[in-house]
Amino acid sequence: MPDLKHGDDAAAVNSLRSAVMRLSRRLKHQRVDESLSPTEMSVLGTLSLCGSATPGELARKEHVQPPSMTRIVALLEAKGLVSLEPHPEDRRQKVVTQTEQAVVMLEESRRKRNAFLATLVEGLDEDEWAKLRAAAPVLEKLAHK
Repeated sequence: MPDLKHGDDAAAVNSLRSAVMRLSRRLKHQRVDESLSPTEMSVLGTLSLCGSATPGELARKEHVQPPSMTRIVALLEAKGLVSLEPHPEDRRQKVVTQTEQAVVMLEESRRKRNAFLATLVEGLDEDEWAKLRAAAPVLEKLAHK
């Protein structure tokens, strides 16, 4: 088991945190639609990955308070990126679904961000690229814990 409080393991955790944060900031600047906040983009990404959801479910997945999610969903609806439909089992709730406009915008955004990352990766040697490819599933696991 790694010692995450001392020595090389602690330094590795610190380095990983710093690198992930810097790379994340750089990726956030590769947006297709500058009018959307990072939180709005994240909600659309969650809908893309998980499918339709209630605002409460989205709030839990995005780690925000339900009233905040209600405001975010209203902004996305006003921009034509989500639609609200009655919940099939509980008429007091709504189900949020991404629109075709959101699907197209997310695809463009992913293409732009992937192209940015591909440009960065071109600067790696074969050994570095192999290590990064091997690390990708582990980083994905951490991102979803």
